[in-house]
Amino acid sequence: MNKSELIVSVAKETAMTKKAASEAVEATFSVIQQSLARGEKVTLVGFGTFDVRDRKERKGVNPSTGERITIPATRVPVFKAGKALKEVVKK
Repeated sequence: MNKSELIVSVAKETAMTKKAASEAVEATFSVIQQSLARGEKVTLVGFGTFDVRDRKERKGVNPSTGERITIPATRVPVFKAGKALKEVVKK
């Protein structure tokens, strides 16, 4: 499922117009992104948790040249599925 299919599904599930569903989905994504950018955790009970983790600097290899490189430290978003979501997926 891609974003446009998600919007159509939300519109059908909630009896919203596609435009209203699109605005709701976009607003949800925006709020999650803004919270993560501030380093905040976003917990959706029954669904999962979005968080930010620090990845340390590490050594790597450029695959095209074989040259050893240093990959800089960075912050990455992570998602951990909640218990209810895991149960639904198992079935």
